[in-house]
Amino acid sequence: MCSHQLPDAHPVHIVAAHPEQGWNLLCDGTIVFDDSGELLPDGRVVDPHRVTAQRLAVAA
Repeated sequence: MCSHQLPDAHPVHIVAAHPEQGWNLLCDGTIVFDDSGELLPDGRVVDPHRVTAQRLAVAA
């Protein structure tokens, strides 16, 4: 497992991709979900960064 510090010259990268299940494992042990949520290596949860309907761009 990598131990990246901010700022770091070597950004984290995907070591296991599971698009069929909607998640990726990063080299620092973080699991990133397709809905933008995260599960950190220490067990903390980062809630998804959802955009409200009013903030979505409408194609004309």
